Amino acid sequence: MVTQDLGKLILRLCVGGLMLFHGIFKLQYGIDGVSGLLESKGLPTFMAYGVYVGEILAPLLILIGYQVRIAALIEIFTMLVAIYSVFGFSIFGLDSTGGWVIEHQLLYILPCLALFFMGGGRYGIGLFLKKY
Repeated sequence: MVTQDLGKLILRLCVGGLMLFHGIFKLQYGIDGVSGLLESKGLPTFMAYGVYVGEILAPLLILIGYQVRIAALIEIFTMLVAIYSVFGFSIFGLDSTGGWVIEHQLLYILPCLALFFMGGGRYGIGLFLKKY
């Protein structure tokens, strides 16, 4: 059991920590780019503020191990909106390096999906709240 919980901790630190950098960037430089992308797809620009939930709040919850399943779903939703706003429905193409155009986003979606199904493990704030 210890090794499984350690693996979940490593997964949480990876996906939460890396996504948090994106959120910090948007705190520093704003969300105008996100607003523009949403507007170009006909979505309301106020949705851009959701980036703070999906790229700061959810990753922090994942990192500390609290409500990991819900936070993982929020991060998945954030990445799906990012995919739609950047690529629309043209997701089956290749980029200039030969990789799948949504490869980067999938590297966040799939670990979050795993966390949703597995939970965050016992190493986190959930240990103190008896919820893991």
